[in-house]
This record gives sequence, C-alpha cells and structure tokens, in this order.
Amino acid sequence: MAASRVAAGIFISRVLGLVRESVFAHYFGNGALADAWRAGLRIPNVVQNLLGEGSLSASFIPVYARLLEEGREREAARVAGAVLGLLAVAAGAIAAAGVWGAPLLTRFITIGFTGERADILVSLLPILFPMTAVLVVSAWALGILNSHRRFFVSYVAPALWNVAIITAVVGAASWGLMGVELLLAMAWGALAGGALQLLFQLPFAARHLRHVVPSLGRRVAHVGEVVRNFVPIVAARGAVNLSALLDVALASLLAQGALGIMGYAQTLYLLPISVFGLSIAAAELPELSRDTVAGEEAVRGRADAAVRKVLFWLVPSAAGYIFFGDEVTAFLRILPSGEFGAGDATAVGLVLGVFALGLPASGTSRVLSSTFFALGDTRTPARIAYARIAVSAVIGFALMYPLDRLTAGGFGMGAAGLAAGATAGAWLELRLLAGKVRDRLPGLTFGRGRLGRYLLAAAVASLVGLVPAFLLPPVHPLLSAAATLLPFGVTYLAVTEAMGVSPVRLRTLLRRLRGGGGAGDASD
Repeated sequence: MAASRVAAGIFISRVLGLVRESVFAHYFGNGALADAWRAGLRIPNVVQNLLGEGSLSASFIPVYARLLEEGREREAARVAGAVLGLLAVAAGAIAAAGVWGAPLLTRFITIGFTGERADILVSLLPILFPMTAVLVVSAWALGILNSHRRFFVSYVAPALWNVAIITAVVGAASWGLMGVELLLAMAWGALAGGALQLLFQLPFAARHLRHVVPSLGRRVAHVGEVVRNFVPIVAARGAVNLSALLDVALASLLAQGALGIMGYAQTLYLLPISVFGLSIAAAELPELSRDTVAGEEAVRGRADAAVRKVLFWLVPSAAGYIFFGDEVTAFLRILPSGEFGAGDATAVGLVLGVFALGLPASGTSRVLSSTFFALGDTRTPARIAYARIAVSAVIGFALMYPLDRLTAGGFGMGAAGLAAGATAGAWLELRLLAGKVRDRLPGLTFGRGRLGRYLLAAAVASLVGLVPAFLLPPVHPLLSAAATLLPFGVTYLAVTEAMGVSPVRLRTLLRRLRGGGGAGDASD
C-alpha cells in the first residue's frame, strides 16, 4: 500500500499543479512572460536537483532506513541531524550565490534572451533561488517521513506550494496587477509556498526527531557513507542539471514561446511519471534497502514487481498523450477569455506527444536506479546519466532548427526537436541500466511477460477513444476531453483485467462498489 499512499499524495499535488498551470496559462499565455518564468524556475532548480529529493533518496535514505531496521535509532538520529546541517549550509550558500549572480546567470544561460525577457528573468531569480533552498530542507523532511513509512504526508505537502502560487496570482490580479508585476507576485507566492511545504511536514516528522540535533557531521558515524554515496549522485544530478540548463539555453535561441511550450508539455509529461513511476520508485526504495538484509532474491522480486506496475500505468499514459494531445491540454483552456488559445494548445499537444514516446523508458529507469541505490551502487546510474544527456543534447540540437521551420498553432516546432532528443536519451538510459542490473540481479524479466499485453490493451483503448474524438461536434474542450479520455481509460482497465494482467483487481473493486463493502482489497 506504500506506493498507493505516495501516488495519492502526488496525485493531489499534481492536480493542483494542473490548476496552477491553467491559472498561469490564463494570465500569461505563451509569450515573453511565460518564457521568463520557465527559465526562472529551471535555473534555481539546480539547487533542488543537486541537493534535494533525488540525491537524498539515493544517499541518505538507504543508510538511515538500514540503521532503523537494525534497531540503531540513536545512530540514525545523529546521521539525520548531520545531513540536515550539511544540507542547510550548502543550499543556503548556493542560493546566496544565485541571488548575487542573477544578471550573470541570465546572460550566460539564457543566451538568446534580450531586452524584456532578460530583464524579467533578472528580477525573478533573487526570489526563486531562496525558494529552492527552502525546498531542499523540505526534501530532508520527506526523507525522514519516507524512511518511517509516512508517505502520504511527504508527497501531498507540495500541494501547498501550488495553492500558495494560485492564491498569489488570483489575489494579485484581483488587485489590478498585470504583466511583470503579476509575475513577481507569483514568484513571491512560490517562495511562501516552499516555506508552507516544509512547515506542514515538520509536525508529522517531529515524533521521529526526538534525538535529532543539526550538526556538520564531524565525528558522526555513517555520515561518511552518506557523503560517499552523495558525491556520485551529485555528479549524476549535475549532469541532469547540465541537461536542463542546456535545454533552457537552446530553447532561448528559438522563437519566442518555445520555452513556454516546453514548460507546459513537461508539466503534463511529468504527471504520470510522478504519480506512477516516482511513487512506486520512492515507496520501494526504503523496502529495497531493507530487503538487502534478506538477500538478493527479495530485491529481485520487489524490483520486478515494481517494473510491472510502472509499465502498466505508463504504457497507456504514453498512448493517451500521443493520440489525444488536444484533449489532454484542454485543462489549459478552462478559464474563458484568457491568453492561452487553441493554437497554443495544439503546439503544446504536439510537443507532448514527442515527449510521451519516452514515458515508459523514463518511468522504468526510475525503478532501476532505485534498485542500484538500494544495493549501495550510486555510481552506475551516474555514469549512465551522462551518456543519456550527451545523446539528448546532440539529437536535440540537430533537430531543433530544422523543426523550427515547421509551425503548429502559429508556433515553430523547434521545441519538438528538443523533446525528441530527450526521448532518445530516455531509451538509451533504460537499455544501459537494464544491461547493468542484469549483471547484479540475474533473472529480472523487466515486464516482458506482460508488456505485449499492455501494448495491445493500450491500442484497443486508443481505438475506442478515437471514435468520439472524430465524431463529436465542436464542444467545450473539457467536454471533449471527458468524452474521449474516459472511454479510453475504462477500456484499458477492462481489457487488462480480462487478460489477467491488471494489478488493480478491477473485479474486486466493482464487487465492493456494488455491495457497499466486503472483503478484499485493491492491490497497489
């Protein structure tokens, strides 16, 4: 049930994230303000990516969870305090440097930004860098809660970040703020939301922090192990950040709106990865770390089951994004008379479809990386990350200018070239990780026994969804989305249930709904 609790928390947060994106699209559309905001989030995100959840999951949680499993609570508390102190100092220093260097970062990263876009970005960075420092400390609280199997609280907490942003934008707009002033109000809302996200988790974590005292880690046993694990992970996350910043730099060279289009598409792309891929990987990491005590067979069985679950959800997600891009982007046009029109939605849908080709690979790679982390190997995923980034950058750069000559919805499609590079890199990463994990855990099936049936079910569901998509007369985008996506989703669940490959036990759920209860439980 751990993955279900993670998924529930992430789902609530991501739904509010979609509301945030809808509000953003309504007020800012897809022009200079949208480009500046996307770059403004991505550049400070370096701090969070280097020091936050992903790095802590790989380095801190395996050590902390193992100490808890062995009954060494006081040692675990000392490790937690040392990690907190080191993170706070590092995140604060990097954020301060980012605030001071905002003009230089704008000049050297967003190399295509001039005039208004550059000026807006310089004003955003001094607000958003401190936000990411707060989110790093929030990730430490998440690591504590996850290790104690308190998954829902930690993953629903980011919902407050979204709520704060939505409140700031709507409130400021009601006071008459527009344009750059409204965007700055949004940034202040994001900073406040980061603080709320941290404060929300602390009361739930407090019961596990009785012996935790922040320190800088000197003379604390096992901190050296965390740091040794942390260094290659930071190297890998550094590669990820290099890729993200390179995307920003390349997209800034394209026509205005490219960064905005990529931002909307990536928000949707990350939704199923977060709800299904990340939730399963995050829930399994502490258990995989505990299973290393039980032996290789336990780790292999858990990893294989996690891969099957991820593919069950991400195969239809990819199909839905590829075939129903217009319907999926309908939420961006919920509010009437906004800055985001049908042409913007068409461009976002096409770029999303290209990103979606790599969805199953990205989600499966999350699980395989977590498996390596649990086995104490942080270097293999790091080395493979560099290979993925190199391939993504080369292919993206080669395709972005030719595709920018093509238009969709009035926008050049250079962003689709960068998305194609990311997709190619995702599949390369999966292939390399799979080869390495076979050496450590022979016998992993990687979902081979079920993948073909998932693909067949997704194909049947897509055909069912295409019928109303073609036959419906022009209606409100949300009605069109519901008439298309609901039959698609229900058909996929029904077909996989009939094939006997569904992990959600649909028949049990239906019997409980009809009977108002009864024995049986849905598997996560």
